[in-house]
Amino acid sequence: MYRGSPRTVLLALLNILLISSCQGGNILGVFTSLSPSHLIIHMSMANVLAENGHNVTVVTALKPAVNHKNITVVQVPLSEEDHKHMSAAMAQFASQDHSNMFGAIFGLMGRLQFMMAKMRDIMKDQRVKDLYENKDNKFDLVILGYFFNTYQLGIAHKLKAPVVIAATMPPNEMFNRVVGNPSAASFVPAMNMAVERGEIMTFVQRIQNFLTNIVIELFFGILENNNANTYKKIYGDDPTMPAFGELIKNVSLTFFTSYALSEGPIRPNVPAVIEVGGIQIKDKPNPLPKKLGEFLSRADNGAILLSLGSNVKSSHLKSDTNIKIFNVLSKLKQRVIWKWEDLDNTPGKSDNILYSKWLPQDDILAHPNITLFITHAGKGGITEAQYHGKPMLALPIFGDQPSNALKMVKDGFGLSLSLLTLEEQPFKESLTELLENPQYKHKVKTFSALYRDRPMSARESVLYWCEYVMRHHGAPHLQSPLIQMSFIASNNLDVFALLVTILIVFIYISKFVLTAIVRKLKGKLKNTDKIKNH
Repeated sequence: MYRGSPRTVLLALLNILLISSCQGGNILGVFTSLSPSHLIIHMSMANVLAENGHNVTVVTALKPAVNHKNITVVQVPLSEEDHKHMSAAMAQFASQDHSNMFGAIFGLMGRLQFMMAKMRDIMKDQRVKDLYENKDNKFDLVILGYFFNTYQLGIAHKLKAPVVIAATMPPNEMFNRVVGNPSAASFVPAMNMAVERGEIMTFVQRIQNFLTNIVIELFFGILENNNANTYKKIYGDDPTMPAFGELIKNVSLTFFTSYALSEGPIRPNVPAVIEVGGIQIKDKPNPLPKKLGEFLSRADNGAILLSLGSNVKSSHLKSDTNIKIFNVLSKLKQRVIWKWEDLDNTPGKSDNILYSKWLPQDDILAHPNITLFITHAGKGGITEAQYHGKPMLALPIFGDQPSNALKMVKDGFGLSLSLLTLEEQPFKESLTELLENPQYKHKVKTFSALYRDRPMSARESVLYWCEYVMRHHGAPHLQSPLIQMSFIASNNLDVFALLVTILIVFIYISKFVLTAIVRKLKGKLKNTDKIKNH
């Protein structure tokens, strides 16, 4: 991820040596999101820290891929019934239209209830409580994997450790109250607004953006109220715990999986906002498993990767949709790697298609023979494809995927189709356009060079700033004053109220004075008329 002049490279190497000289710390990662894609991001951060001599303890419900001796996992696993519930919910979700973000946001709230309940249960589990109840445990830093779970900041207070938030999204209006960013709704598009980099929103778009941010604020407010109630249930009996609203004042900084300098949108960020887009991408890809490697090496006409992410399984889609996809892909001259969980029940067999339950997506996209990525348009997948310069065909399903797909199309990196209404002919035409028109490859390759060109890679940034926070005991000097201010003060409502009051008083006094002057003048006129009459 690093490019630059020899002098810049030398400075970066010296910086790395400085970072590496920091004594290893004890770090707790609270990664309780039930989304595997979130865990990939969070574990990427944990791996960076472990590789550089820190001891990392990870709390999670899912089983992570651990490949370092310095990582200890405290897993509070889901039951078989929980897995069935999540699978059924995802199947139902995949069958619905989520192109309207307003409806999708509040439709999501019902689905979130189950996930929130499980995340709450993790924090109440004795294995997690032992981390702070056992006085022999000492942690120098807590990293909280964010998924609408600010009540979990309470564990950092229990451990008397500074806390860093790891968010799997770009900075947005929802996070302003957490990081202390100023509002920028007039020129920074919301997550559902597909605006090209550098494009200025029209008047109509600004109205839409304003309304979207109101809906997001309302959604976040409801979630925060639920978080406050959950916080009371977990820590309510402990008199040493602060009020829920005080928890964010202990947040040192927040990592976001974006890089606005190349991706956009440009917005004002406080120093405590650190963008680490591409943190899951390896500096050097791992060798592929033998079967995958051989399959790709023989792809003389190129190869396509088809993966709809870690949340939605192929079985969640309608069977005729999978058959339509197979009918088109099986007739291509390109080879196809298709992420498919049930290998005993595939939509068909073809010499050019390789099905696999699990795929090292980043390593596959790094392969030179991959010419196209068919994706659900999750943030992680799009980031990896952009980094490796691969055109995309998006089949978005829910969440931020439709807006990610729209932005990707506007940037000229690929095309997008509706998975719910997918038909063979438009699917075939889209593939043909992407495979034969070089403009998509050119644009995404150009962006790839821009995306990689940064003073520190995402991995270096995570390491540097985590160690910075530990070195400076929480680094409170990074915190925006907005964090400490009330809603009234931070929005100058008291100042406006004073000015309006002064204006009203001034108008009232002016009216009173003018009335008195008019009366006096009328009196003088009457006296003048009397004198004239005499």
